[in-house]
Amino acid sequence: MKIRVLFALAAFAAAASIASAQDNNNQMMGHDMGGQAMMEANEKMMSAMQGMQPSGSTDKDFATMMIDHHQGAIDMAKVELEHGEDPQLKAMAEKIMDAQEQEIAEFEAWLAENGQ
Repeated sequence: MKIRVLFALAAFAAAASIASAQDNNNQMMGHDMGGQAMMEANEKMMSAMQGMQPSGSTDKDFATMMIDHHQGAIDMAKVELEHGEDPQLKAMAEKIMDAQEQEIAEFEAWLAENGQ
């Protein structure tokens, strides 16, 4: 009888340990996924900015690079909204998305108006 109780307790402890390890792994994966997504958004932005060929117009180059830069901020804010936990940072991410989208529209309008 004592052996069965000890076996049951050992089995319970092992199951609890496995469940805890799985929970920790899932939490780490979630954070890792967010971190990985953040790095991918940053790399996409940097690649776009570094890949731009200078046009000979500082104004056009500024507007073009700022569009890429602001899109990067939007992409990173989306990652925060999807993977972040802090309500204050999530609210900031929403504000960043709104502001950056507006500025992208303004840069695009300038480029269109100036034949760029």
